[in-house]
Amino acid sequence: MIMSQDIENCAGLVQRGDPDRYLTAMTAPPEHRGALFVLYAFNLEVVRAPWVTSEPMIAEMRLQWWLDILDEIYAGDEPRKHEVVTPLAEMIKTHQLPKELFDGLIAARRWDVYKEPHASAVNLERYLQDTTGNLMRLAVLATGGTDSEALQQYGLGAGIASLLTAVPALENAQKYPLVDGSVDGVQCLAQQGLDALRGARGGLSQTPKSARAALRAAWLAKPVLKAAIASPHLVAQGNLRPPEFRNKIRLLWQSLTDSY
Repeated sequence: MIMSQDIENCAGLVQRGDPDRYLTAMTAPPEHRGALFVLYAFNLEVVRAPWVTSEPMIAEMRLQWWLDILDEIYAGDEPRKHEVVTPLAEMIKTHQLPKELFDGLIAARRWDVYKEPHASAVNLERYLQDTTGNLMRLAVLATGGTDSEALQQYGLGAGIASLLTAVPALENAQKYPLVDGSVDGVQCLAQQGLDALRGARGGLSQTPKSARAALRAAWLAKPVLKAAIASPHLVAQGNLRPPEFRNKIRLLWQSLTDSY
């Protein structure tokens, strides 16, 4: 059983480092919030690994450390004492989460170590599916839902929205996240994301209420993608997010209506 102090530690990490996901996790039933906090804390640790050093070899070692941790967990070894590893091991055991989703998420983050752009639109899509998409799939599985093609598409749409909001920060770090940064290219990518969200909804209609907070991690995706289509120049300006008061109202409504 995951100890309450472990959950509190993970919740604190997420609240400080990933406040949007923290807010959506808080809309989950109380008995499922812990699983989301642990998963999102794990993701935060992996996301940070390539950014805490300018040395690619050290960044690779940090990512490999997490791959080794997962190997130990799935081998049944005693988990290392660590504020995220310890509860993660217990959660994986409790919910029987698939190792390949964790491995794919970590492996995809190797792109963040280097400055080369994605080789093609296919590579970019795979990166988004393996990062944002895999995290959402794990979150749904850990809160009583099931995996599906629709869930993968929903994760892709969420990933495209997240990428577009992160473009200025990534470019400031001399990374090139977009395969085509032209107006047409941005609009096309945003439309792909919006189509993925819309196309997935029918297949997600039977998602249990317990798992809908995991889907609400995409609560801002639709307005962000619509803004990118209507005004692609907002991507470079970093102004895709709606006003914060509107965001809070949107999340509150989704929570009250068990929607996403």
